[in-house]
Amino acid sequence: MRARAASRGARVPGTIVMKVAGELDGVPVEDTFAEAFGMRATRLVITGETRAWARHAAVAATGFATSVIACGCEAGIERELSVRETPDGRPGISILIFAMSSKDLQKHLERRTGQCVLTCPTTAAFNGVPNEVAHEWLQLGGALRYFGDGWQISKLIGGKRYWRIPVMDGEFVCEEKAGLVKGIGGGNFLILAADGASARSAAERAVAAMRKVRNVILPFPGGVVRSGSKVGSKYKTLIASTNDAYCPTLVGLTRSALPEGAGAVLEIVIDGLDAGSIAKAMDVGIRAACRGGTGAGVVGITAGNYGGKLGPHHFHLKELFA
Repeated sequence: MRARAASRGARVPGTIVMKVAGELDGVPVEDTFAEAFGMRATRLVITGETRAWARHAAVAATGFATSVIACGCEAGIERELSVRETPDGRPGISILIFAMSSKDLQKHLERRTGQCVLTCPTTAAFNGVPNEVAHEWLQLGGALRYFGDGWQISKLIGGKRYWRIPVMDGEFVCEEKAGLVKGIGGGNFLILAADGASARSAAERAVAAMRKVRNVILPFPGGVVRSGSKVGSKYKTLIASTNDAYCPTLVGLTRSALPEGAGAVLEIVIDGLDAGSIAKAMDVGIRAACRGGTGAGVVGITAGNYGGKLGPHHFHLKELFA
């Protein structure tokens, strides 16, 4: 691409040189940090007569929720729950929903539960945030109960109020409130690879390892994003645009951050309920991505930041492996 750009008479800006903090299995890790920002979050526990029905509702409830840039919220499946871990002793799935404000989180919790869980056969919905860590309370069944058109009834059990809403296969049970916590969005790292196949394999290894970490979600499809963005655009209507420094087809046309041999980049974005969980997910994910070293086609690991201007939470890559 460099030669082709030069042959067209294009201006060839300089390449951003990677400052290496260390290596993992021979893969250079850049001395940089992932920059994350504060969000509001909640955990919803969805149960069903079978795990399949609970998962159907969870998948629907977390759809179109990859980025607050255009989706309004970020959501994903946290983990599967055994019958011993759910309020009603049935198979369950826990999901996490993140938004930029309490008002936005209330709106998306109500809409997604009402349209995707209430509508799904056999399911029930419960708060998954312990009382002692909740900063605020959101209306869950307290808002959805009106769908019962006056036929809904409530029950107080163990100091918690639940609503029973009649539906066509029986009734929908829903806890009245869900807890809100102060979460963190935008933890990330970038996998620089020789080609697309190597990048995807490394990302799949990373995602498989990170799925085992609690209190986090990977909101993008398959846990991976190919369209990494930067703040701003040449077009006034856009608040974000393609991260051209990491686009392999633009090497020689823009100021590239890609090292020699990098032909594809994939990013993994992490939202979490606390900084420690995000750091742990990044740690295990990066180690898994680097497994096999450069022989597996991974040529570098870096992270996305905006010089510390976007958010107060900075995850320095070199500290993860200190």
